[in-house]
Amino acid sequence: MGCFQVFEDHEGIEADIRRRLAGLGGGPEARSSGQRPALLVVSPRAALRSPLTAACRTALLPGDPPLAQLALQAASAVSYGSGPRNTLTLSSRTGDRLWMALQRELVTVQGQVVERQEFPWRLSPGSSPQAALAVAGALLLLGISPEQLSSPPQKSSR
Repeated sequence: MGCFQVFEDHEGIEADIRRRLAGLGGGPEARSSGQRPALLVVSPRAALRSPLTAACRTALLPGDPPLAQLALQAASAVSYGSGPRNTLTLSSRTGDRLWMALQRELVTVQGQVVERQEFPWRLSPGSSPQAALAVAGALLLLGISPEQLSSPPQKSSR
């Protein structure tokens, strides 16, 4: 599956990714020091704060707000947000049910291609739609299929 790292500002994105992965019976490898993550996820609020410096294979970045100073070394980047230029966007919302649109195909960290499509997503309690896009994008890039993402999130066993 590959290791991942999340730069966030108390948005619950990493916890939501891990909970959903555990509910699907999987989990990423832990990132050891000195190891570049296969996937780096930058949250909406982290993108607005202090400069970020990182190296990774694939970066998942918010495409709507202006990014703070970003010194990023990545082989590829995927954007998420409400703008039409983003790879992953929201197409509609009803209560806690979102429809996400993959505007163009993306390549997972394992090298699999995910085709353009829309899929439903159940918003976790207290989560923002922008954070949900980051979580969904991370899971897609880690190799979880859109069909698996349509399942409701599992409750944490803690």
